[in-house]
Amino acid sequence: MIRYDYLKPSSLEEAIGLLKQYGGQAKLIAGGTDVMVGIRQKKYAPQVLISLRGIEGLSYIREEDGGLRIGALTTHRELEKSPLVRERLGALADAVDNLGSVQIRNVATIGGNICNAAPSADTAPPLLVLGASVRIKGSEGERVLPLEEFFLGPGETALKDDEILVEFIIPSPPPNSASAYWKHTRRQAMDLPIIGVAMMLAVEKTEAPALKEAFGREAPLEELLGALDESELVCQEVRLALGVAAPTPMRASKAEEFLRGKRVTQEALLQFGEIASSEATPRDTVRGAAWYRREMIKVLPKRLALKCLERIMARE
Repeated sequence: MIRYDYLKPSSLEEAIGLLKQYGGQAKLIAGGTDVMVGIRQKKYAPQVLISLRGIEGLSYIREEDGGLRIGALTTHRELEKSPLVRERLGALADAVDNLGSVQIRNVATIGGNICNAAPSADTAPPLLVLGASVRIKGSEGERVLPLEEFFLGPGETALKDDEILVEFIIPSPPPNSASAYWKHTRRQAMDLPIIGVAMMLAVEKTEAPALKEAFGREAPLEELLGALDESELVCQEVRLALGVAAPTPMRASKAEEFLRGKRVTQEALLQFGEIASSEATPRDTVRGAAWYRREMIKVLPKRLALKCLERIMARE
């Protein structure tokens, strides 16, 4: 039988004090959907579980300085139901729509999903393309860290033993932009992704009536791509993030640099995907082979670019 003490502090300061007291012997728990599985699988063997559920003020979604702030204890169900998330953070909305079951989303938190630091974490690629930072509190004070610097390896983060992730800071998106996330799985059911791809695309303000009309009647993919080639849309800014493509969720920086300032065409998106695939370092797992993951990275950015453009034009 696995035995551990269960502590439920009522304040953030008390929780930090307990972490300082117990050090590496303690494990934080919020929704518990990852931690309890890890304990049963003997991935973790804590002597103490410190629950954050009794701490008020860590679950919220609010506007600030043109961007959004999300508390670390906000559940995926709260994100799924939030009009602000759906309106402004399309990639994150896509991710939580397909994350586990409703029962899991009711208790699983965004902070837990990120702190678990799994390469397959569904919310990580969306947060990366949205330019998120994390606010961290510990016994030595508070610090803010770009999310790219938070992941150090599989299951490993930049958190010190006495630190807690308390908030996600998401800046205001660029003008004429939208984001999207695609979770590629073996089946249309609860499953971890074979590959996860998120994209944020901002374009210069250019009319593209043929493409907008094609989106409006849900034209086939080939027709949409043809209308895209006829448009004069130019990439102002782009971010592409990959999950299950490296030891940590990653940005495809070389691919991003290639597409900035170029017309958004089939050929440009094809090269964009090729470059992103070359940056990835996937491995073979029971869910998918490395070569297959590379092939999907080549083609999925094209579909995500169309989804971003569709969302941009839907606002006009």
